[in-house]
Amino acid sequence: MRAREEEVPLRGGRMTPGVVRVGDTVRRPVTDRSAFVADLLHHFERRGFAGAPRHLGVDEAGRDTFSHLPGEVPSRFRRWGDGQVAAAGGLLRSFHEATRGSCLAGAHPVVCHHDPGPNSTVFRDGLPVAFIDFDMARPGDPLEDLGYMAWTWCVSSKPQAPSVRAQAAQLRVLADAYGLDVPARGRLLDAVLDRQTGNALRWHGLLGDSTWTMADGPQIRARIDWSRREHAFTADHHDVFTDALLRPFPRSTSSSRRVPTGEEGGRAAAPPDVPFTARRPAGAGPG
Repeated sequence: MRAREEEVPLRGGRMTPGVVRVGDTVRRPVTDRSAFVADLLHHFERRGFAGAPRHLGVDEAGRDTFSHLPGEVPSRFRRWGDGQVAAAGGLLRSFHEATRGSCLAGAHPVVCHHDPGPNSTVFRDGLPVAFIDFDMARPGDPLEDLGYMAWTWCVSSKPQAPSVRAQAAQLRVLADAYGLDVPARGRLLDAVLDRQTGNALRWHGLLGDSTWTMADGPQIRARIDWSRREHAFTADHHDVFTDALLRPFPRSTSSSRRVPTGEEGGRAAAPPDVPFTARRPAGAGPG
């Protein structure tokens, strides 16, 4: 009789409670999003998109079962290099293109991950290679994801962060790597601001949530305050960021891919000062 494999709780990144690794698989509690996530991951497999785990069915305990992706998932935000940001932008573009025009996207341009931050990303050899945690995935517009990625990979109000112009240059790296067209570049900063506003509102809404304890209050308030600081910082430097995004393209990139876009959306993020723990409920996402 085969011995039962050990269950190892996963605490890296921003994990839903109850997520464990069993051998070369990951098990997660079933949610009301499980059916859509399974369909999405099967779609990725058919399309040959390797930047996501495979859905392997449901185990004997009724949990969703996924392939385990080897690599590292950051537990905190940090400064990322241009090569890492460019790889993230290219990965997100491939994610979106794999869903464009599919039945899963419905009337929307693509399916969005809605949390393509570093803490939902698997790194190998220092580069992002895959996304995880698809509970918030829904049909949407590319700018919903790009606004969040621009914020969490490139923009920071922390005193020790790179200069505003350095951050602006990295936003340009992201937009170029994704292949974002000029009209969408002009709306990217508004998408970032929308995500920051929505983030503060969603964390504020959790203050009265019965799934949180009194001890969680200071952590939630810290995330609200951080989101507001980030919004103020982004708004203050909106023109610098946008100028970097819109400056003329070099001739060699004039044939860059164009991406049609539409409306913006969001999901709650946690600040770089606060670790992403397994206590975070899955409900802190877009409505």
